[in-house]
Amino acid sequence: MEIYAISILLASFLMIPFALKTFFPYIWFDLLYFRDLLRILVRFVSRRRKRPLFFVLDRFLEQTAAHPDKLFIVFGDESFTYASTDKRSNKIAHALQDQSGYKAGDTVALFMGNEPAFVFTWLALAKLGSPVALLNHNIRTKSLLHCFNCCKAKVLIAAAELKEAVEDVLPSLMEQDVTVLLMSNHSDTPGILSFSDKVDEASDAPLPRSLREHLTFKSPAVYIYTSGTTGLPKAAVVNQNRLLTALAVLSSNGVSSSDVIYVNLPLYHTAGFVIGFIGAVETGSTIILKRKFSASQFWDDCRKHSVTVIQYIGEVMRYLCNTPKRDNDRDHKVRLAIGNGVRAEIWREFLDRFGNIQVREFYASTEGNVGFVNYAGKIGAIGRVNFLHKRLFPFTLIKYDTQRDEPFRDENGLCVEAKKGETGLLVSKITDIAPFVGYAQNEEQTEKKRLRNVLKKGDLYFNSGDLMRIDEENFIYFQDRVGDTFRWKGENVATTEVSDILTISGCLKEANVYGVEVQGHEGRIGMAAVTVKQGLQFDGSQLYNNVTSYLPSYARPRFIRIQNAVELTATFKQMKVKLVEQGFDPGCIQDPLYILDDSEKSYIPLTAQVYSSIISGNIKL
Repeated sequence: MEIYAISILLASFLMIPFALKTFFPYIWFDLLYFRDLLRILVRFVSRRRKRPLFFVLDRFLEQTAAHPDKLFIVFGDESFTYASTDKRSNKIAHALQDQSGYKAGDTVALFMGNEPAFVFTWLALAKLGSPVALLNHNIRTKSLLHCFNCCKAKVLIAAAELKEAVEDVLPSLMEQDVTVLLMSNHSDTPGILSFSDKVDEASDAPLPRSLREHLTFKSPAVYIYTSGTTGLPKAAVVNQNRLLTALAVLSSNGVSSSDVIYVNLPLYHTAGFVIGFIGAVETGSTIILKRKFSASQFWDDCRKHSVTVIQYIGEVMRYLCNTPKRDNDRDHKVRLAIGNGVRAEIWREFLDRFGNIQVREFYASTEGNVGFVNYAGKIGAIGRVNFLHKRLFPFTLIKYDTQRDEPFRDENGLCVEAKKGETGLLVSKITDIAPFVGYAQNEEQTEKKRLRNVLKKGDLYFNSGDLMRIDEENFIYFQDRVGDTFRWKGENVATTEVSDILTISGCLKEANVYGVEVQGHEGRIGMAAVTVKQGLQFDGSQLYNNVTSYLPSYARPRFIRIQNAVELTATFKQMKVKLVEQGFDPGCIQDPLYILDDSEKSYIPLTAQVYSSIISGNIKL
């Protein structure tokens, strides 16, 4: 009898894992995430307690001391170890100290593309205790000057190939007594000093820690520029504490010192700089650095350099899936893809084509105070809601009025929380653990991101500007940016969803969906700027059948604009503002335009006569 009882007890014990998996299918993922979260907190607190203060630079110096001869950066035919990177950054720091217009601690603007000198210079400035403004190397004139002035920099260091862009704003810079240094051995432009030759001649001796003893955890480390739907870029202040937090988080991203990371996203943005560069500093990995993303070269580079970890953002995976199929598509060593913004159908297609790669989708923003990680690997989700995470970083989804472009409020003036399954605006409480620093020299935009009286009078939340949805299994999904959502026929339309449907049509390669105003109508009607797959023609009947099969009438794009290429920002985000302003007038738009015609069951050419009938109200939309 005793043996029987023991057998029953043992059998019951063995059944527990199966029962948990059946009724709580993600519990093991949750437990592992809790473990990682606690590990991150312990690592962060441990580093915060170190004296003298410990910053990201100190982690790089630790890695250099631990394995000086290990490859840190590979760039084309050039290779740099941790030690040679350290020495080159020392030379830049010493050369900069010799410049009369600079003193240690001054803010410096870095105007440079993806190249080793970008990394060397940032490390040099970190050794000198200087905040660094990471300027987008694609901006020019007014935007360039605006971004430079945001951070009150005393020095501009620019790549040689950007000399003309610097010359365009040079008179303004000279008026402000800005020291302008060009990464070249010679400069014949008055006001622009050559710098590479000085660096070559400088000492590579280590810099004394005293140069950065003025730094605190609240000191700015970098300024990273974010672009909204309108207006000039905003300089998000990333202080030393936030960068140290990122360092701790990146210690649990599944990357180790044996990994080779392919960095082809811009270093002047969060993804390339923090996830790619700073992430490699934390783990002691090797970076394969590319000037820019190239779908045609991507997998060949991965094979050549035995890449194990890749980054993605926005449409990168779609571009890779759109390349011609090859027999060696699965012939690579990539095991992990880290990034955000991949859509569910592209996620599946990517895995089906390129093999069993773990996709670590996450959600975060440069200036935001909350983030999510899809640690369970649920396709399409950006993360998972759990108790511990929400206790540390309180957040909620609130109902949002897209027509008025503001949150709904009840009779007490408080926001209304969205129910499970409903789309709502993500807001996160501003606390000591989850602060919101804001934008440099832009209190107006900083205040716009603060939301008051959310769940109770006097509380303060960060407005992410992102619409989310939480399902019954507690997975959270990105729906759209607030500025990208439009309202038609009394219904909210998420452009991401419509774009997904359009691009599964056989003839379309890309689709940028937005809402346009129509005279005499409330809200905005759907329109899409699309590109057609190479070798195919636009098929209006096929597209009509597709949208009527999958989309409700109010969400179907009424107008289609055929473009040679969808315009993108540097981080592969679709540009909509100009398209919205241009509308659908064939008299003003050179691109072919089409209109959905239910009688023809097709998209037919939008002529000037049809346009006039719409404006006059003879054609009902």
